[in-house]
Amino acid sequence: MSEILDNDQIAALVAAAKQGDLPAAGAGAGARRSRRLRAVDFARPTKFTSEQERRIVRTVGMFCQTAATRLSAELRVPLELEVINTSQLTWSTAQQQVPPNSLGAPLDVQPTDTRMLMTAELSFVLTTIEHLLGGGSDRPPRHRKLSEIDWVLARRLFETLTTQLSIVWQDLAGQTLTPLELDTHVEGKQIAAISEPTLTVTLESRINRHSSTLALLIPWAAIDAVADHISGRDVRMLAEDPVSALAMRRALSAAHVTMRAEVASIEMAIDDVLGLMPGDLVKLGAPADQGVAVFAEDVRIHHARPGRSGSRRAVQIVGRSAPRGLDFPSENSPTGGEAAGRSLSQAPSRGQEVRT
Repeated sequence: MSEILDNDQIAALVAAAKQGDLPAAGAGAGARRSRRLRAVDFARPTKFTSEQERRIVRTVGMFCQTAATRLSAELRVPLELEVINTSQLTWSTAQQQVPPNSLGAPLDVQPTDTRMLMTAELSFVLTTIEHLLGGGSDRPPRHRKLSEIDWVLARRLFETLTTQLSIVWQDLAGQTLTPLELDTHVEGKQIAAISEPTLTVTLESRINRHSSTLALLIPWAAIDAVADHISGRDVRMLAEDPVSALAMRRALSAAHVTMRAEVASIEMAIDDVLGLMPGDLVKLGAPADQGVAVFAEDVRIHHARPGRSGSRRAVQIVGRSAPRGLDFPSENSPTGGEAAGRSLSQAPSRGQEVRT
């Protein structure tokens, strides 16, 4: 507890401070640990969107449940699988993050003819092999060189895992997965380019209170062709099914969005913004005869002319906005007409400006 100092103690403390004789901080108590600094790598890719990552993790979570049930029955011992981490890395960095003494098998992805990589620590493989052969103990098995029988059983283990993963992956992306040759040299697998964005999903396996990890490395090239399908934004399916498209339109028609009109915009240095005073003129740079742009949330949909309706500000829609650029129609455009100019003041043909 902190004690209250009287006037004499405060005076003594001030005098000691003037002479530089203050006691060191934390001398009477345990010294505080220094703040940890966390290195942030801004070179890490962010190709996978948060929605894609969420749906992939949910799919792998379903795989964990079905695979754990299947392996528990085959090994005759309780086994748990759980997703513990996800990260986006380049392919070379993702390979370096794989634990040493791991086995890996490329997964053939069809119909896109691409590859993924599934890895498992050697301790997990040896433990499952011992239980498949009727053995098993409370202690994890020692690492050893795999025999021919071990390799056969290890391939069977990866086939079982891939079969369970392929079932749920088919529902997510419409792709089937098949394991290829099993190998211990995981770091040498050139499945993708070294700079290819890769999503690494790390799983934890628990058998008899012993933990080991598995990993699924998903290069972006493996899902590039079905990225919209994974995100749930495959508009082609809606186009083929007009009933679903009509139902979707009806469901979204009652949603509310924010509409806003934007005159123009310009980037300014913070120092210039803080220095703005009443009477200063900010030149926006856009021609005044281009009117304003109308946005629904952050999507530009129309161009319009500014004016007023009674005592309130208003804009009159002139036409739909082009997807790219700022190509507004001119005053003589048939979409504008002379009627729009009767109720709205005509802007002069010079740059738009705002006076603060």
